[in-house]
Amino acid sequence: MTKASDQNQLVQPVVKWAGGKRQLLNEIEKRIPKKFSTYYEPFLGGGAVLFHLQPKKAIVNDYNHDLINVYLTIKNNVDELIEDLKKHSNDKAYYYKVREMDRTGELEKMTPVQKASRLIYLNKTCYNGLYRVNSLGQFNTPFGKYKNPNIVNEAVLRAVSKYLNDRDIIFKTGDFEDALKGIRKGAFVYFDPPYFPLSDSSSFTGYTLDGFGKEDQIRLKSVCDKLNAMGVKFLLSNSSAPFIEDLYKDYTMEKVGATRSINSVAENRGAIQEILVRNYEID
Repeated sequence: MTKASDQNQLVQPVVKWAGGKRQLLNEIEKRIPKKFSTYYEPFLGGGAVLFHLQPKKAIVNDYNHDLINVYLTIKNNVDELIEDLKKHSNDKAYYYKVREMDRTGELEKMTPVQKASRLIYLNKTCYNGLYRVNSLGQFNTPFGKYKNPNIVNEAVLRAVSKYLNDRDIIFKTGDFEDALKGIRKGAFVYFDPPYFPLSDSSSFTGYTLDGFGKEDQIRLKSVCDKLNAMGVKFLLSNSSAPFIEDLYKDYTMEKVGATRSINSVAENRGAIQEILVRNYEID
C-alpha cells in the first residue's frame, strides 16, 4: 500500500457508480493488510478503494467493458478525452440525443475516446448519477436537471491518468473468477460484488445485462475458500442479508454502517447495515 505521504488526493473516482465505497473507505482502510505484493479488485466499479489505496501494483477488473474503456482512455488518451468532454452541454435535449446513441447505432461508430466521453457525460448529468441499462443494454436513466454539473474535472482526470501510468496497473474486463488467474500467496484481494438484496424489491442488477444472482454469490464464496486454502488474504463487502451472513459464517465478519445515495427511489436512500468479511487478523 502506498504511504499516505505519497498519495495524491486528486486521485479519486471519476464516475459515480452503484455500490460505490466512498462511505466505507475509513472502515475498509482499517482492515487492509499493511503489506501485500499485488492488489486485486475483481469488481472495480467506481474504483474508490483502488484510488484511495493507490497500490504500486494492481490487477483490476469489471464485467462492464464500457467502464473499463473509460479507465483505459484516461490512462492512454487523457488529453483527447478532456477535449471531447468540453464539447458536451448540460442541456436536456442534448442529453437525450447523446443517450439515444446506443439505440440509433451511432455508438458503434464512435472511437473509444468518444465512448468514454459519452459515459462520463451521462454519468455527470443523469438523475442521481445512476448508471442503469435496460435488458437490451441501453442506458435509460433520465436527465438530472443539475444547474452546474462538473462534466470536465480536468485536475482529477490528469491525476488519475498519471497514477495509472506511473504504477503497474493492469485492467481486465470479464468474469471475476478470470481476473484472479495466476494469483499467488502474498497478494491481497478486495471483493465488492453487486450486493445480495436485503429484500426482493431492493434488487439492483442494472449495470450488467445478466445481473449477479444467488448462484454467483455462492460461486464467489467458493473462490474465497480457494484463496483461503492458498493463504491469500481477502476482504469482502456485501449486504447484511441473512443468506450472506450464513454463507460466510466461517470467516471473520463485522457489521458496519453505510449510507446509500444511489437509489431511484428517494425514500430508499439512507443508512443501511453492510458486512465486511476477511480471512486474516488485522496487522
